[in-house]
Amino acid sequence: MTIQRKGDELIIKLPKNIDLNGLQRLIDYIKYNQLTNNSKAKQEDVDKLSSEVNKDWWAKNKYRLLGE
Repeated sequence: MTIQRKGDELIIKLPKNIDLNGLQRLIDYIKYNQLTNNSKAKQEDVDKLSSEVNKDWWAKNKYRLLGE
């Protein structure tokens, strides 16, 4: 594995036999960190919003999963 800086980009070279699922999770984590780096949201607020979204999703989709 190597990392090179080229202009305003980083080039990461990995072996072709790397676990792609693990690599995708790592990329998603890096993207998440980049997007939330300057966020002023508190974890409590994020948890509350997440809970509301999950409740709304479940209310709209439970019939598909449970056949109700």
